[in-house]
Amino acid sequence: MPTLYDVAAIGNALVDVIAQASDAFLEAEGLVKGSMQLVDADYSAGLYGRMGQAVEASGGSACNTVAGVASLGGTGAHIGKVGRDALGEVFAHDLNAIGARFAGGVLKDATPTGRCLINVTPEGERTMCTFLGAAALLEPEDVQAEVIESAQTVFLEGYLFDPPPARQAFAKAAGLARAAGRLVAITLSDAFVIDRHREALLGFIDTQVDVLFANEGEITSLYRTATFDEAIDAVRGHAKIAALTRGEQGSVIVTGGEMHEIAAIPVQKVVDTTGAGDQYAAGFLFGLARGRSLSHCGQLGSMAASEVISHYGPRPQTSLKELAAKSGL
Repeated sequence: MPTLYDVAAIGNALVDVIAQASDAFLEAEGLVKGSMQLVDADYSAGLYGRMGQAVEASGGSACNTVAGVASLGGTGAHIGKVGRDALGEVFAHDLNAIGARFAGGVLKDATPTGRCLINVTPEGERTMCTFLGAAALLEPEDVQAEVIESAQTVFLEGYLFDPPPARQAFAKAAGLARAAGRLVAITLSDAFVIDRHREALLGFIDTQVDVLFANEGEITSLYRTATFDEAIDAVRGHAKIAALTRGEQGSVIVTGGEMHEIAAIPVQKVVDTTGAGDQYAAGFLFGLARGRSLSHCGQLGSMAASEVISHYGPRPQTSLKELAAKSGL
């Protein structure tokens, strides 16, 4: 089957609600700075009412990566689940508007489209409360073979490793991708996913994954190591390629006996770290789809991440394709 997409991503279909917040607000709400927690519909509605003026945009980690790929001039599709409501329509419309495709499912019952409430403190740290709604109800039937088989890389969002039906959807997608000679990539997403499913994740990475994305905290948690260097040693021989991000310290790409250190691109001010990992993955996977070296892929990832942390919101506001051209990438 011919390649139609650089990346087909499977992840939570959410609408992001992003507002500035103080440390005092987080303390009053009982929220741990930098954390992500799942909340129910009632808590979500109450917190939304107490948050400051917000920016609302279709999101979800994997969907943000698809948006980054599109900004680089690439092609992408997103498989997720939305409700039959206004937010669900907005989610699909937003993807189509950026030249990507929503290839997921729509619930027929009254379950609403999910949303992620993001409070950003002055130094750019984000604290997330997520009501999954329809997003958590992804099933294997929502994974279309023609989408998976026509994508260079199938990118899996670790958050969806939690619900059993969604994990079955991952298994189906990975099987289809491998049978078609496509790459499988996964991002670990958050420490809570690792803590709940460490052994299953390790098995999935060993047998199904070509490219692993993780930040420093996630990779040390996955392999239960005391240091980042020990985690690098642990990941060798498991995922074929591990792209490990370290914030202002840049990233490290590990494959076999090789290791590539990629410098972070400094910005005048870190405004909001929401989406930094998502955009790093976008740059890296776009480079991979274009046959670039691993170092080049990492540099594209750093460039995309630096753009998104310079403003509020998890998606590029400046064309990454133009930035890449100006940077010689």
